[in-house]
Amino acid sequence: MNAIVQYRYGSPDMLELQQVDKPKAGDDEVLVRVHAVSVNPFDWHMMRGKPYLARTQAGLLKPKNNIQGADMAGRVEAVGKNVTQFRPGDEVYGEVKQSFAEYVCASANRIALKPNNLSFEQSAAVPMAGLTALQGLRDKGRIKQGQKVLINGASGGVGTFAVQIAKSFGAEVTGVCSTANLEMVRSIGADHVIDYTAEDFTDNGQLYDLIFDLVGTHSLRSFRGALTTNGVYVMCGDIGMGNWIGPVTGLFKVILSSMFRSQTMTPMLAKVKQTDLVFLKELIEAGDITPVIDRTYPLSEIPAAIRYLEQGHAKGKVVITIPHSDL
Repeated sequence: MNAIVQYRYGSPDMLELQQVDKPKAGDDEVLVRVHAVSVNPFDWHMMRGKPYLARTQAGLLKPKNNIQGADMAGRVEAVGKNVTQFRPGDEVYGEVKQSFAEYVCASANRIALKPNNLSFEQSAAVPMAGLTALQGLRDKGRIKQGQKVLINGASGGVGTFAVQIAKSFGAEVTGVCSTANLEMVRSIGADHVIDYTAEDFTDNGQLYDLIFDLVGTHSLRSFRGALTTNGVYVMCGDIGMGNWIGPVTGLFKVILSSMFRSQTMTPMLAKVKQTDLVFLKELIEAGDITPVIDRTYPLSEIPAAIRYLEQGHAKGKVVITIPHSDL
């Protein structure tokens, strides 16, 4: 099968399209014929092996896994003997390992049936960004109907899902983005939009019950000043990101900043939960969420897709199509 492989940490130049052996599903796994994947900041951090702390798990000197990738959507081809909830032919999506390939083996608890009203390409855009937005708002942010919620970084992969999910919970949503993306963010449901090049949302007198921060553009003191007395700030960005320990310093700052105060400031890291993939599927099928896709690339052009994503200007998600000649 074709796959994008990487034998050294480094730039997208390290990624090559090669023929590799087709995997076989284990007893608790599902073999999926991949039709589309999407790229995330997680992918280029793993590609570069930065922050270096991540190499303790990913491989100290070179990647343990020669194939990267997480998000995917495709059709089940085979199931392990212990798998009962899926069968060949099912159309699924999820967050797995080594998805930059024509086939992938996935743990059954990391995938779910894909939304009926989405294509494979649209479905592949959902898992990592959608789970991050859902868990950040619902679980960490404790979002409630009628709250004023601000999404800082509303036009990106996670941000476009966050705007729509916050609206589905009945919040009054403000999206912060660049001038070029104001109309797009408004079109996906934001009640208010703020152009960060023209206005500082931490200095306009407006207070929010929940701030979901995806870019880390301000100091924690500034964010605190934009919260209501019992407001919640959720950090899911590159605050404190560096080559060595990455966001760890930022995480500690957020935690310490929340001590002995009525406001809550908390970091978050999304987890793959099948129940949440099902929850997202239901929101999508109800019409509450529509993935925003900026660009699509073929499998062979994943290096170009990651270069584009690293520039930080993608509107929504960047998706990779994987056609199969025998379909």
